[in-house]
Amino acid sequence: DTQHNAAWAAGGALVGAAVVAACGRMGAAPAAGGGKPPAADAQQQQQQQRPQWKTGEIGLSARERRGIWRDFVRDVQDQITDQMATVDGKAAFVEDAWQKEAGRGEGRTRVISDGDVFENGGCNWSEVIGENLPPTILAKHPHLKGKKFYASGVSMVLHPRNPHIPTVHLNYRYFEAGDIDSDELEPGNVWWFGGGMDLTPYVLYDEDAKLFHQAVSDACAASGVPEVYLPLKKYADDYFRNKHRGESRGVGGSFFDYLDGNPQKLIYQGENKEVQQWFTDKNAYMPVMTWTQLYNFARNHANAFLPAYSAIIERRRRMPETEETRNWQLHRRGRYVEFNLVHDRGTLFGLQVGGRTESILMSLPALVRWSYMYKAKTPEQQRLIDVLEKPEDWLGLEKKL
Repeated sequence: DTQHNAAWAAGGALVGAAVVAACGRMGAAPAAGGGKPPAADAQQQQQQQRPQWKTGEIGLSARERRGIWRDFVRDVQDQITDQMATVDGKAAFVEDAWQKEAGRGEGRTRVISDGDVFENGGCNWSEVIGENLPPTILAKHPHLKGKKFYASGVSMVLHPRNPHIPTVHLNYRYFEAGDIDSDELEPGNVWWFGGGMDLTPYVLYDEDAKLFHQAVSDACAASGVPEVYLPLKKYADDYFRNKHRGESRGVGGSFFDYLDGNPQKLIYQGENKEVQQWFTDKNAYMPVMTWTQLYNFARNHANAFLPAYSAIIERRRRMPETEETRNWQLHRRGRYVEFNLVHDRGTLFGLQVGGRTESILMSLPALVRWSYMYKAKTPEQQRLIDVLEKPEDWLGLEKKL
Protein backbone atom coordinates (compact mmCIF):
# COMPACT_ATOMS: atom_id res chain seq x y z
CA ASP A 1 0.00 0.00 0.00
CA THR A 2 2.36 1.38 -1.05
CA GLN A 3 4.43 1.74 0.71
CA HIS A 4 2.31 3.78 2.94
CA ASN A 5 5.27 4.57 5.14
CA ALA A 6 4.22 6.89 7.93
CA ALA A 7 1.48 7.92 5.63
CA TRP A 8 -1.32 8.06 8.10
CA ALA A 9 0.26 11.24 9.37
CA ALA A 10 2.50 9.82 11.85
CA GLY A 11 2.40 6.43 13.23
CA GLY A 12 -2.90 -6.73 19.66
CA ALA A 13 -5.86 -6.80 21.17
CA LEU A 14 -7.90 -9.87 20.36
CA VAL A 15 -11.43 -9.34 19.18
CA GLY A 16 -13.88 -10.67 21.72
CA ALA A 17 -16.86 -10.69 19.40
CA ALA A 18 -17.82 -14.01 17.87
CA VAL A 19 -17.37 -14.45 14.15
CA VAL A 20 -20.73 -15.13 12.57
CA ALA A 21 -20.06 -15.47 8.86
CA ALA A 22 -17.75 -18.24 7.71
CA CYS A 23 -14.73 -17.27 5.69
CA GLY A 24 -15.39 -17.77 1.98
CA ARG A 25 -13.09 -19.15 -0.67
CA MET A 26 -11.92 -17.81 -3.98
CA GLY A 27 -14.89 -17.30 -6.24
CA ALA A 28 -17.47 -17.15 -3.44
CA ALA A 29 -20.65 -15.45 -4.54
CA PRO A 30 -22.36 -12.60 -2.69
CA ALA A 31 -24.98 -13.58 -0.14
CA ALA A 32 -28.31 -14.11 -1.87
CA GLY A 33 -31.91 -14.29 -0.81
CA GLY A 34 -32.09 -18.05 -1.34
CA GLY A 35 -35.39 -17.96 -3.18
CA LYS A 36 -37.34 -16.25 -0.40
CA PRO A 37 -40.52 -14.38 -1.39
CA PRO A 38 -40.32 -10.58 -1.82
CA ALA A 39 -40.29 -8.60 1.42
CA ALA A 40 -43.64 -7.42 2.64
CA ASP A 41 -42.48 -4.08 3.89
CA ALA A 42 -40.01 -1.40 2.83
CA GLN A 43 -37.76 -1.95 5.85
CA GLN A 44 -37.18 -5.60 4.98
CA GLN A 45 -36.61 -4.71 1.34
CA GLN A 46 -33.98 -2.18 2.39
CA GLN A 47 -32.32 -4.80 4.61
CA GLN A 48 -32.15 -7.27 1.72
CA GLN A 49 -30.53 -4.66 -0.49
CA ARG A 50 -27.76 -3.94 2.00
CA PRO A 51 -24.31 -5.17 1.06
CA GLN A 52 -24.05 -8.11 3.45
CA TRP A 53 -20.35 -7.67 4.16
CA LYS A 54 -20.98 -4.33 5.86
CA THR A 55 -23.99 -5.00 8.05
CA GLY A 56 -24.33 -5.33 11.80
CA GLU A 57 -23.40 -9.02 11.67
CA ILE A 58 -19.87 -7.96 12.62
CA GLY A 59 -21.18 -7.34 16.13
CA LEU A 60 -19.04 -4.27 16.73
CA SER A 61 -19.80 -0.57 16.80
CA ALA A 62 -17.65 1.99 15.01
CA ARG A 63 -16.19 3.09 18.33
CA GLU A 64 -15.34 -0.52 19.27
CA ARG A 65 -13.70 -1.18 15.91
CA ARG A 66 -11.56 1.90 16.32
CA GLY A 67 -10.44 0.87 19.81
CA ILE A 68 -9.53 -2.66 18.75
CA TRP A 69 -7.48 -1.44 15.82
CA ARG A 70 -5.77 1.24 17.90
CA ASP A 71 -4.60 -1.28 20.48
CA PHE A 72 -3.37 -3.61 17.76
CA VAL A 73 -1.21 -1.16 15.80
CA ARG A 74 0.30 0.33 18.96
CA ASP A 75 1.24 -3.17 20.07
CA VAL A 76 2.80 -3.93 16.68
CA GLN A 77 4.92 -0.80 17.00
CA ASP A 78 6.05 -1.81 20.49
CA GLN A 79 7.02 -5.30 19.39
CA ILE A 80 8.96 -4.14 16.33
CA THR A 81 10.91 -1.40 18.06
CA ASP A 82 11.73 -3.55 21.09
CA GLN A 83 12.94 -6.53 19.07
CA MET A 84 14.80 -4.59 16.37
CA ALA A 85 16.63 -2.53 19.00
CA THR A 86 17.69 -5.80 20.64
CA VAL A 87 18.85 -7.17 17.29
CA ASP A 88 20.87 -4.01 16.62
CA GLY A 89 22.55 -4.13 20.00
CA LYS A 90 23.90 -0.58 19.85
CA ALA A 91 21.27 1.97 18.90
CA ALA A 92 17.83 2.43 20.42
CA PHE A 93 14.64 3.86 18.97
CA VAL A 94 14.02 7.45 20.03
CA GLU A 95 10.35 8.37 20.43
CA ASP A 96 8.73 11.61 19.37
CA ALA A 97 5.12 11.60 20.57
CA TRP A 98 2.86 14.15 18.94
CA GLN A 99 -0.74 15.31 19.06
CA LYS A 100 -2.84 17.34 16.66
CA GLU A 101 -5.05 20.15 17.84
CA ALA A 102 -8.64 19.64 18.98
CA GLY A 103 -8.37 15.87 19.20
CA ARG A 104 -7.85 15.45 15.47
CA GLY A 105 -5.10 12.90 15.78
CA GLU A 106 -2.00 11.70 17.54
CA GLY A 107 0.92 9.40 17.05
CA ARG A 108 4.30 8.11 18.09
CA THR A 109 7.23 8.44 15.71
CA ARG A 110 10.15 6.21 16.69
CA VAL A 111 13.43 6.45 14.81
CA ILE A 112 16.73 4.61 14.98
CA SER A 113 20.07 5.77 13.56
CA ASP A 114 23.79 4.99 13.55
CA GLY A 115 23.37 1.47 14.86
CA ASP A 116 25.46 -1.63 14.28
CA VAL A 117 22.77 -3.14 12.03
CA PHE A 118 20.55 -0.21 11.08
CA GLU A 119 21.96 2.91 9.47
CA ASN A 120 18.57 4.52 9.95
CA GLY A 121 14.90 3.69 10.02
CA GLY A 122 11.69 4.25 11.86
CA CYS A 123 8.43 2.76 13.01
CA ASN A 124 5.40 5.01 13.32
CA TRP A 125 1.96 4.67 14.80
CA SER A 126 -0.60 7.32 14.01
CA GLU A 127 -4.29 8.06 13.86
CA VAL A 128 -6.00 10.96 12.14
CA ILE A 129 -9.59 12.17 12.37
CA GLY A 130 -10.71 14.54 9.66
CA GLU A 131 -13.74 16.29 8.21
CA ASN A 132 -12.72 16.42 4.56
CA LEU A 133 -11.46 13.38 2.72
CA PRO A 134 -8.33 13.85 0.60
CA PRO A 135 -8.51 13.71 -3.21
CA THR A 136 -6.79 10.31 -3.37
CA ILE A 137 -9.72 8.73 -1.48
CA LEU A 138 -12.52 10.74 -3.14
CA ALA A 139 -11.22 9.76 -6.56
CA LYS A 140 -12.21 6.16 -5.80
CA HIS A 141 -15.17 6.89 -3.50
CA PRO A 142 -16.83 10.18 -4.53
CA HIS A 143 -19.94 9.32 -2.47
CA LEU A 144 -17.91 9.94 0.70
CA LYS A 145 -17.61 13.67 0.06
CA GLY A 146 -18.38 15.63 3.22
CA LYS A 147 -18.08 12.61 5.54
CA LYS A 148 -15.95 12.46 8.65
CA PHE A 149 -13.16 9.90 8.51
CA TYR A 150 -10.78 7.98 10.74
CA ALA A 151 -7.43 6.65 9.48
CA SER A 152 -4.93 4.77 11.59
CA GLY A 153 -1.93 2.59 10.93
CA VAL A 154 1.50 1.35 11.81
CA SER A 155 4.29 1.91 9.31
CA MET A 156 7.92 0.85 9.37
CA VAL A 157 10.99 1.16 7.16
CA LEU A 158 14.46 -0.08 8.13
CA HIS A 159 17.63 0.66 6.17
CA PRO A 160 20.45 -1.68 7.27
CA ARG A 161 24.08 -0.63 7.06
CA ASN A 162 25.36 -3.90 5.57
CA PRO A 163 24.50 -4.20 1.83
CA HIS A 164 23.87 -7.92 2.31
CA ILE A 165 20.86 -7.18 4.55
CA PRO A 166 17.82 -5.95 2.61
CA THR A 167 15.81 -2.87 3.37
CA VAL A 168 12.34 -3.78 4.59
CA HIS A 169 8.99 -2.02 4.73
CA LEU A 170 5.77 -2.86 6.54
CA ASN A 171 2.47 -1.02 6.82
CA TYR A 172 -0.97 -1.99 8.10
CA ARG A 173 -3.77 0.53 8.22
CA TYR A 174 -7.49 0.92 8.71
CA PHE A 175 -9.86 3.52 7.29
CA GLU A 176 -13.47 4.29 8.17
CA ALA A 177 -15.73 7.09 6.97
CA GLY A 178 -19.19 8.11 8.15
CA ASP A 179 -20.46 8.24 11.73
CA ILE A 180 -17.14 7.17 13.22
CA ASP A 181 -18.16 7.88 16.85
CA SER A 182 -21.31 5.78 16.70
CA ASP A 183 -22.07 3.18 19.38
CA GLU A 184 -24.57 1.48 17.08
CA LEU A 185 -23.62 -1.88 15.65
CA GLU A 186 -24.18 -0.69 12.10
CA PRO A 187 -24.28 3.05 11.44
CA GLY A 188 -23.84 2.53 7.68
CA ASN A 189 -20.18 3.48 7.62
CA VAL A 190 -17.73 2.59 4.88
CA TRP A 191 -14.52 0.90 6.03
CA TRP A 192 -11.58 -1.04 4.69
CA PHE A 193 -8.20 -2.48 5.59
CA GLY A 194 -4.95 -2.06 3.73
CA GLY A 195 -1.35 -3.03 4.11
CA GLY A 196 1.51 -5.23 3.17
CA MET A 197 5.21 -5.78 3.54
CA ASP A 198 8.02 -5.94 1.02
CA LEU A 199 11.73 -6.64 0.85
CA THR A 200 14.33 -4.59 -1.05
CA PRO A 201 17.67 -6.42 -1.37
CA TYR A 202 20.88 -4.94 -2.69
CA VAL A 203 22.65 -8.27 -2.95
CA LEU A 204 20.07 -10.84 -3.99
CA TYR A 205 19.88 -14.12 -2.08
CA ASP A 206 17.11 -16.32 -3.42
CA GLU A 207 16.73 -18.14 -0.11
CA ASP A 208 15.98 -14.86 1.68
CA ALA A 209 13.31 -13.89 -0.84
CA LYS A 210 11.73 -17.35 -0.56
CA LEU A 211 11.73 -17.20 3.25
CA PHE A 212 10.03 -13.79 3.20
CA HIS A 213 7.39 -14.88 0.69
CA GLN A 214 6.76 -18.11 2.58
CA ALA A 215 6.04 -16.07 5.70
CA VAL A 216 3.43 -14.08 3.75
CA SER A 217 1.93 -17.27 2.33
CA ASP A 218 1.77 -18.85 5.79
CA ALA A 219 -0.04 -15.77 7.13
CA CYS A 220 -2.69 -16.18 4.43
CA ALA A 221 -3.07 -19.85 5.34
CA ALA A 222 -3.34 -19.02 9.05
CA SER A 223 -6.24 -16.72 8.14
CA GLY A 224 -8.04 -19.54 6.36
CA VAL A 225 -7.46 -18.12 2.87
CA PRO A 226 -4.23 -19.61 1.46
CA GLU A 227 -5.43 -18.91 -2.07
CA VAL A 228 -5.12 -15.13 -1.67
CA TYR A 229 -1.30 -15.18 -1.44
CA LEU A 230 -0.70 -15.19 -5.19
CA PRO A 231 -3.07 -12.29 -6.02
CA LEU A 232 -1.60 -10.23 -3.18
CA LYS A 233 1.92 -11.10 -4.31
CA LYS A 234 1.06 -9.97 -7.84
CA TYR A 235 -0.49 -6.78 -6.48
CA ALA A 236 2.74 -6.08 -4.57
CA ASP A 237 4.78 -6.67 -7.74
CA ASP A 238 2.66 -4.05 -9.50
CA TYR A 239 2.41 -1.55 -6.69
CA PHE A 240 6.03 -1.47 -5.50
CA ARG A 241 7.29 -0.64 -8.95
CA ASN A 242 9.12 2.35 -10.35
CA LYS A 243 7.14 2.64 -13.55
CA HIS A 244 9.41 5.37 -14.88
CA ARG A 245 12.35 2.95 -14.53
CA GLY A 246 10.60 -0.21 -15.68
CA GLU A 247 11.67 -2.11 -12.58
CA SER A 248 10.36 -3.11 -9.18
CA ARG A 249 11.63 -1.53 -5.99
CA GLY A 250 12.54 -4.94 -4.60
CA VAL A 251 11.39 -8.56 -4.53
CA GLY A 252 7.94 -7.68 -3.21
CA GLY A 253 5.92 -9.58 -0.66
CA SER A 254 2.24 -8.76 -0.26
CA PHE A 255 0.01 -5.77 -0.79
CA PHE A 256 -3.72 -5.24 -0.29
CA ASP A 257 -5.94 -2.20 -0.24
CA TYR A 258 -9.66 -1.43 0.08
CA LEU A 259 -10.11 -4.85 1.69
CA ASP A 260 -13.71 -4.91 2.91
CA GLY A 261 -14.92 -8.43 2.21
CA ASN A 262 -16.77 -7.40 -0.95
CA PRO A 263 -16.99 -10.60 -3.06
CA GLN A 264 -17.61 -8.58 -6.21
CA LYS A 265 -14.00 -7.34 -6.20
CA LEU A 266 -10.96 -9.16 -7.48
CA ILE A 267 -8.38 -9.83 -4.78
CA TYR A 268 -5.79 -8.42 -7.17
CA GLN A 269 -6.53 -4.71 -7.60
CA GLY A 270 -3.49 -3.69 -9.59
CA GLU A 271 -3.55 -1.83 -12.89
CA ASN A 272 -2.10 -4.54 -15.15
CA LYS A 273 -4.97 -5.47 -17.50
CA GLU A 274 -3.46 -8.82 -18.47
CA VAL A 275 -3.09 -9.82 -14.82
CA GLN A 276 -6.62 -8.61 -14.11
CA GLN A 277 -7.95 -10.84 -16.86
CA TRP A 278 -5.83 -13.78 -15.70
CA PHE A 279 -7.28 -13.60 -12.19
CA THR A 280 -10.78 -13.01 -13.57
CA ASP A 281 -10.46 -16.22 -15.55
CA LYS A 282 -9.31 -17.96 -12.36
CA ASN A 283 -12.38 -16.61 -10.53
CA ALA A 284 -10.07 -15.00 -7.98
CA TYR A 285 -12.58 -12.78 -6.21
CA MET A 286 -12.29 -11.50 -2.67
CA PRO A 287 -13.44 -14.03 -0.07
CA VAL A 288 -16.56 -13.11 1.89
CA MET A 289 -15.10 -12.06 5.23
CA THR A 290 -16.42 -10.12 8.23
CA TRP A 291 -14.68 -7.20 9.88
CA THR A 292 -13.33 -9.52 12.56
CA GLN A 293 -11.92 -11.95 10.02
CA LEU A 294 -10.28 -9.18 8.03
CA TYR A 295 -8.80 -7.75 11.21
CA ASN A 296 -7.34 -11.18 12.01
CA PHE A 297 -6.01 -11.37 8.45
CA ALA A 298 -4.08 -8.11 8.94
CA ARG A 299 -2.92 -9.24 12.38
CA ASN A 300 -1.59 -12.56 11.08
CA HIS A 301 0.42 -10.75 8.41
CA ALA A 302 1.90 -8.29 10.89
CA ASN A 303 2.84 -11.13 13.23
CA ALA A 304 4.68 -12.92 10.39
CA PHE A 305 7.16 -10.11 9.90
CA LEU A 306 9.53 -10.27 12.87
CA PRO A 307 10.47 -13.98 12.70
CA ALA A 308 11.17 -13.78 8.96
CA TYR A 309 13.19 -10.58 8.93
CA SER A 310 15.13 -11.42 12.09
CA ALA A 311 16.23 -14.69 10.48
CA ILE A 312 17.46 -12.84 7.37
CA ILE A 313 19.44 -10.38 9.50
CA GLU A 314 21.17 -13.19 11.37
CA ARG A 315 22.13 -14.85 8.08
CA ARG A 316 23.76 -11.69 6.65
CA ARG A 317 24.90 -9.31 9.39
CA ARG A 318 28.46 -10.66 9.59
CA MET A 319 29.08 -10.85 5.86
CA PRO A 320 31.89 -8.50 4.77
CA GLU A 321 31.08 -5.53 2.54
CA THR A 322 33.30 -4.02 -0.13
CA GLU A 323 33.51 -0.55 -1.58
CA GLU A 324 31.70 -1.85 -4.65
CA THR A 325 28.80 -3.39 -2.72
CA ARG A 326 28.47 -0.18 -0.67
CA ASN A 327 28.39 2.01 -3.79
CA TRP A 328 25.81 -0.30 -5.34
CA GLN A 329 23.69 -0.14 -2.19
CA LEU A 330 23.74 3.67 -2.18
CA HIS A 331 22.84 3.76 -5.87
CA ARG A 332 19.93 1.36 -5.41
CA ARG A 333 18.70 3.39 -2.44
CA GLY A 334 18.22 6.22 -4.91
CA ARG A 335 15.56 4.11 -6.62
CA TYR A 336 13.91 3.59 -3.24
CA VAL A 337 13.70 7.35 -2.76
CA GLU A 338 12.27 7.78 -6.25
CA PHE A 339 9.45 5.38 -5.50
CA ASN A 340 8.57 6.99 -2.18
CA LEU A 341 8.42 10.50 -3.59
CA VAL A 342 6.89 9.76 -6.99
CA HIS A 343 4.57 6.77 -6.63
CA ASP A 344 3.73 6.00 -3.01
CA ARG A 345 0.06 6.58 -2.22
CA GLY A 346 0.71 6.79 1.49
CA THR A 347 3.17 9.65 1.15
CA LEU A 348 0.66 11.54 -0.99
CA PHE A 349 -2.16 10.82 1.45
CA GLY A 350 -0.16 11.96 4.46
CA LEU A 351 0.83 15.24 2.84
CA GLN A 352 -2.69 15.88 1.55
CA VAL A 353 -4.29 15.52 4.99
CA GLY A 354 -1.71 17.73 6.67
CA GLY A 355 0.34 15.00 8.28
CA ARG A 356 3.67 15.51 10.00
CA THR A 357 6.21 15.93 7.22
CA GLU A 358 9.11 14.71 9.36
CA SER A 359 7.26 11.49 10.18
CA ILE A 360 6.07 10.93 6.63
CA LEU A 361 9.58 11.28 5.21
CA MET A 362 11.07 9.10 7.94
CA SER A 363 11.15 6.31 5.34
CA LEU A 364 13.99 7.87 3.36
CA PRO A 365 17.52 6.46 3.77
CA ALA A 366 20.15 8.57 5.53
CA LEU A 367 22.67 8.21 2.70
CA VAL A 368 21.95 7.80 -1.00
CA ARG A 369 23.65 8.26 -4.35
CA TRP A 370 22.48 9.09 -7.85
CA SER A 371 24.87 8.42 -10.72
CA TYR A 372 24.16 9.22 -14.34
CA MET A 373 23.51 6.06 -16.38
CA TYR A 374 24.83 3.82 -13.60
CA LYS A 375 25.11 0.22 -14.79
CA ALA A 376 25.48 -3.14 -13.07
CA LYS A 377 29.16 -4.05 -12.81
CA THR A 378 29.01 -7.67 -11.65
CA PRO A 379 26.94 -10.75 -12.54
CA GLU A 380 25.32 -10.57 -9.09
CA GLN A 381 24.22 -6.99 -9.68
CA GLN A 382 22.86 -7.86 -13.12
CA ARG A 383 20.94 -10.80 -11.65
CA LEU A 384 19.22 -8.38 -9.26
CA ILE A 385 18.29 -6.07 -12.13
CA ASP A 386 16.88 -8.99 -14.12
CA VAL A 387 14.63 -9.99 -11.21
CA LEU A 388 13.52 -6.39 -10.63
CA GLU A 389 12.57 -6.01 -14.29
CA LYS A 390 10.68 -9.32 -14.35
CA PRO A 391 9.43 -10.37 -10.88
CA GLU A 392 10.15 -13.93 -9.82
CA ASP A 393 7.60 -16.59 -8.83
CA TRP A 394 9.42 -17.30 -5.55
CA LEU A 395 7.16 -20.09 -4.32
CA GLY A 396 6.53 -21.65 -7.74
CA LEU A 397 2.76 -21.25 -7.51
CA GLU A 398 2.02 -19.58 -10.85
CA LYS A 399 3.14 -22.60 -12.84
CA LYS A 400 0.74 -24.79 -10.85
CA LEU A 401 -2.32 -22.80 -11.95
